[in-house]
Amino acid sequence: MSQSTTIVIADDHPLVRGALRKAVTGAVEGAAIVECGDLDQLSGALAKAPDADLVLLDLSMPGVRGFSGLMYLRAQHPEIAVAVVSGNEDRTVIRRCIDFGAAAYIPKTTPVEDMRVAIRAVLEGRTWTPPDVDLATPADKETADIVRRLASLTPQQVRVLMMLSEGLLNKQIAYELTVSEATVKAHVSAILQKLGVDSRTQAVIAASKIEVGQWQADLAQGS
Repeated sequence: MSQSTTIVIADDHPLVRGALRKAVTGAVEGAAIVECGDLDQLSGALAKAPDADLVLLDLSMPGVRGFSGLMYLRAQHPEIAVAVVSGNEDRTVIRRCIDFGAAAYIPKTTPVEDMRVAIRAVLEGRTWTPPDVDLATPADKETADIVRRLASLTPQQVRVLMMLSEGLLNKQIAYELTVSEATVKAHVSAILQKLGVDSRTQAVIAASKIEVGQWQADLAQGS
């Protein structure tokens, strides 16, 4: 860890970003800090700084649904460590984040000095979760299989799945991603194959099985 360390803070609340900036500056002297408020800003920041060392990622910000931001980040930038910083302290959510490749899960209620310990741990190649979280017990077989299948999606496929969960049509997804409808159809077909399902609705349901209430409203409307 040195002054060449680059850390990206991705959270839509300025006060939270300020608190995280304080934690980072106390953990890594001279670190370059980049702040983002949504997924598009985060993508742009990482395009400019592909050698960033760590992303502190909020689970809930514009452009992100449940674990989708983490899934997208791990698929798009597998070489960059991700520490989830969230107000959600549900043990199942913490476990899922680690399953999806997060190096740490830091509740927003964590004391600042403990946040610094977590940040240093990740930069040193270790993992960190709250002391009272037990990751030793393996996930059930069905959940583990869904996590594995979702983790196999490419970055663009993750984006398409996010938009499917919002109920967007192929034409709308094509417009948002600036691609052709044929390309979207190809992505949807690949998603269905990788998730082992037969329809768009089943793909969203499959993804929802590892969520904790994040996509339930969409499922109720689309089922």
